[in-house]
Amino acid sequence: MAPLQATHEKLAWRAPTARAARVRVRLHTCECKATLYELCQGGGLMFVRWTVRRADGHVVRETEWLRAALMERLWQRILLGEAR
Repeated sequence: MAPLQATHEKLAWRAPTARAARVRVRLHTCECKATLYELCQGGGLMFVRWTVRRADGHVVRETEWLRAALMERLWQRILLGEAR
């Protein structure tokens, strides 16, 4: 994952919602880091889940749920440090 760019887009991270009965993780960043990003799919839509693992518990947030084509582009921008 690339470093955060100075001109990155600041995303609106929201509390997790249970919009779909099942959610599938399609792609994810390295599990060895304290901060993990997951590209998820459920109910015909996709979103990115952001997890920060801390000693006092995990913080989990997610993006809005979008059509696959839009979310796959956003996923690439997150990996390139252009959005977070």
